[in-house]
Amino acid sequence: MRWIRIALLAGLAVAAASGWLSRETPRGSITEPQVASDWGSAAPQPDSAGLPAEARQTLRLIEAGGPFPYDRDGSHFQNREGRLPAQPRGYYREYTVRTPGSSDRGARRIVSGGNPPVEFYYTDDHYRSFRRIEVPHP
Repeated sequence: MRWIRIALLAGLAVAAASGWLSRETPRGSITEPQVASDWGSAAPQPDSAGLPAEARQTLRLIEAGGPFPYDRDGSHFQNREGRLPAQPRGYYREYTVRTPGSSDRGARRIVSGGNPPVEFYYTDDHYRSFRRIEVPHP
């Protein structure tokens, strides 16, 4: 029963976002991200077919430099648990991926690395596991 609810909510989210997502991507901007590899725990990963629509929206906001909907977006991610590759302090930044129906920030995030960002990771379980995403540029 829980999976049916999750599938229905996911379908509604995609349907609601499809009008915005179907617009052409401006020249020189981020195109559809591709999953590169898993990093972190063996916890179940998001659908291997791609990222949620809200994650793609967050990637577009990162590329545009905002504005971001949450105060913590763009803050330094410290990688305390060491689930991402070791980098100097301040290398990683975190951004909220909106969760439809959630009254708070939820558990979904994109963590970028570099300035400007050169690598991206997605988590849907509040940093317990990550999956690296490749963001191709045209």
